[in-house]
Amino acid sequence: MTDGFMRPPWQMDWRIVALAGFEELPDDVREIVLAVRGELVVAKDPYFRGIDADARLPDGMRGRPDRSTDPKGCHVCFFDDGYGWLKYTFVRRTEDPQIVVEEIFWQEDKPLTGLPANPA
Repeated sequence: MTDGFMRPPWQMDWRIVALAGFEELPDDVREIVLAVRGELVVAKDPYFRGIDADARLPDGMRGRPDRSTDPKGCHVCFFDDGYGWLKYTFVRRTEDPQIVVEEIFWQEDKPLTGLPANPA
């Protein structure tokens, strides 16, 4: 056993609802989410605290606290240029620190094809 906190790579766990949402995504979006996962588990600080702390993230990805009043609480990692996001918490324990994905969302970037019909 080593003294102090463990370092990356972090463990990642998914809530059942988030995992079901991930499995419903199209294959190409799942690949993006897996890249997001890869970035989170190797990040020195998965909460990306500090000025430009998330500057090393790939284009189209950024992280921020869900609520600015709770910087150690739930965070959101946006991906696919903001068309999707992953809500997660980071549980930093001496033993078994992990990231818990609470929710996942993605919306297709296709524009609306037309306006809804007006009622007569």
